[in-house]
Amino acid sequence: MIHSKLAQVLMVTAFSMPTVSLVAVQPASANGNNYGAIAYSTATGSHGYSYDYSTAQAAQNAALRYCENYSGTGDCKSLVVFQNACGALAQTPDNSAGSGWGVDRPTAESFALQSCRQFGPNCKITRWVCTSR
Repeated sequence: MIHSKLAQVLMVTAFSMPTVSLVAVQPASANGNNYGAIAYSTATGSHGYSYDYSTAQAAQNAALRYCENYSGTGDCKSLVVFQNACGALAQTPDNSAGSGWGVDRPTAESFALQSCRQFGPNCKITRWVCTSR
């Protein structure tokens, strides 16, 4: 079941530019579900991330907002949203990017690297984030 969910949510994207990040966090959810997200700007290479939000939409909005606060370009896109899990962003030397999520940091990083390798060799994890649940 986890593998099929991972396959459904794994998002692959290709972008270029250097990476800069900002983070957003909110108190843990009372319903037991915590959401996180990673957003990325193609114009500037900046990214924002969030964790421990009570809804997927709130986590995504926060990551996008923090990405846009730095990039100022209006082009930030959500790369990955996750629930009670971890998300990761990987980039090639030319800044193509891939993302993924998993039940723990190593799994999220593995999927991010796997998606990044579709765009080039020598992928490197540039961001990871986990919810507290």
